[in-house]
Amino acid sequence: MSDQILHECGIAMIRLRKPLSYYIEKYGPTYAMKKMYILMEKQHNRGQDGAGIANIKIDLEAGRRYISRYRSIKNRPVESLFKKIERKYRKAQKEGKENFRNEKWLKENVAFTGELWLGHLRYGTHGINNIESVHPFLRQNNWRSRNLVMAGNFNMTNVDELFDILVNLGQHPKEKVDTVTVMEKIGHFLDEEVQNLFESYKDKYSNKEVSEIIENEINLQRVLRRACKDFDGGYAMAGLTGSGSAFVVRDPNGIRPAYYYADDEVIVVASEKPAIKTAFNIDYNQIEEITPGHALIITKSGEYGLHSIRKEGTRTSCSFERIYFSRGNDPDIYQERKKLGRYLVPQVLRAIQFDLKNTVFSYIPNTAETAFYGLMAGVEDYLITRQKEILLEGKPTVDPFEDILSFRPRVEKLVIKDAKLRTFITDDEHRDDLVAHVYDTTYEVVNRGKDTLVVIDDSIVRGTTLEKSILTLLDRLGPKKIVVVSSAPQIRFPDCYGIDMSRMGDFVAFRAVIELLKDQGKDYLLGEVYEKCLQAEAEGIAENQVKILYDQFTDEEISAKIADIVKPKTMKAELEVVYQTVSNLHKAIPNHPGDWYFTGNFPTPGGMRVANRAYINYMEGKLVRAY
Repeated sequence: MSDQILHECGIAMIRLRKPLSYYIEKYGPTYAMKKMYILMEKQHNRGQDGAGIANIKIDLEAGRRYISRYRSIKNRPVESLFKKIERKYRKAQKEGKENFRNEKWLKENVAFTGELWLGHLRYGTHGINNIESVHPFLRQNNWRSRNLVMAGNFNMTNVDELFDILVNLGQHPKEKVDTVTVMEKIGHFLDEEVQNLFESYKDKYSNKEVSEIIENEINLQRVLRRACKDFDGGYAMAGLTGSGSAFVVRDPNGIRPAYYYADDEVIVVASEKPAIKTAFNIDYNQIEEITPGHALIITKSGEYGLHSIRKEGTRTSCSFERIYFSRGNDPDIYQERKKLGRYLVPQVLRAIQFDLKNTVFSYIPNTAETAFYGLMAGVEDYLITRQKEILLEGKPTVDPFEDILSFRPRVEKLVIKDAKLRTFITDDEHRDDLVAHVYDTTYEVVNRGKDTLVVIDDSIVRGTTLEKSILTLLDRLGPKKIVVVSSAPQIRFPDCYGIDMSRMGDFVAFRAVIELLKDQGKDYLLGEVYEKCLQAEAEGIAENQVKILYDQFTDEEISAKIADIVKPKTMKAELEVVYQTVSNLHKAIPNHPGDWYFTGNFPTPGGMRVANRAYINYMEGKLVRAY
């Protein structure tokens, strides 16, 4: 079992580049805290289950606490963290009075007044939420330069291998989970770096002087190159040393996102651009992407740069990130989601037999709204083209002429989301109970027995929400037909790089393939592919064998079977399910081509192994994660 928390989380980092007194004088004592709050709250979409924050004070004298950390799993974790910090500020202001604007007094007496801030947002999609699962994690040592605070948006596919490496290095890890293995591996090479520097200077200077030299000369690029060379996964990992250095390292394929902004006052990192833009009121073109395979390294003195850590691989930035997780107010993501909707127009028109007059369009909130705008823009373009054709073909009378020009697609808000829940990634224990109560619908807007309803969603993963809630609600409106449209292609394979969609049997597309194989007498392939997966695992072959099953059927055949699976027994209306095509996905999101959950084309060997292991687990009836 891998660690159960690293499923599309978010990171935030701030490094103040000037003395604290500068910010106190210009902005007030709470400047960094307020910026960090905005940075994290604007990424709350990435972490509804927990949040944590750490702060480091640089060059604080011995005997005083220089690392602060809070973590929360309360209902509004970010808010609860900063209310706690704010209470400390208010208490200090009351007790310190005129000293509250004194840099030395603040750093010596008030927590969270340091120059380095690291925040994390947890999106726990698998397992039980508890405070010990929330980042940042802390590796402590009496040498400041050996202390390590880490948080990340990552998942490793080769935890067993990394664990064995640590054991062979002489360590005794307390758990076989990727948060522990990653932190201890980086920590091991951090220790070696510090020790090597100590050995080179110990005969020339006192131990105290050597300690200060180490803090200024520590080479984090070398540490990360040695530590990260065996990592297989998707990651954007941030770390702080107790002495004031920092880094954010990104995987060679750029699977997980990370962006930064720097000026003479601050260096800022976040998982999403809009958070940085909003917090610091800058233009999007001022925000840079951390290059895949590189680390943004910040020295104790506040200098920064991008440094190569691993050879860049083929860019396979996560497309599902753009479809679903990231905030839609990023201008690029907004346009991409609109295109996803627009490219679905031909399939939707065929599904409604081009009968726009008797069709009502809607969407499933909240993340499908932008794709809906794109879909409707495409329908409007189709209408304009048809109107021109009709007017050029004949000489309509006045009434039909006005009808043709004034016709608009019928748009209604049919589905209302009552709770801010992402049902396909809620904890397994509570998912079914929640699904039936998340949505409601709008009545008296549909012509019973006559209208077709077209409802677009961003993705259909398990199909549970459709089956247990939405289709039953929509069917009560009395439509002739319901067309459910997914702006994402069929999700067929596990994601092992951060979004925890891990078990084959959970995917409605996979369930559809199993039923089709049985319907067509091809279920013998289930055993054959199982044997191939076992053989590939035994021989270390990084090739996805499960694709063989999907290759037996067309996308349309699988979609039709999905409709059969999710259709409630009591549903009277006809049902059709329409999915985005992979080719149109890449047209809409050309710069983020990662599509392994749709195609099975994993960018790392570990991903291929996970796909095979997930299928083996399914065949053996093991309801566990494959990594």
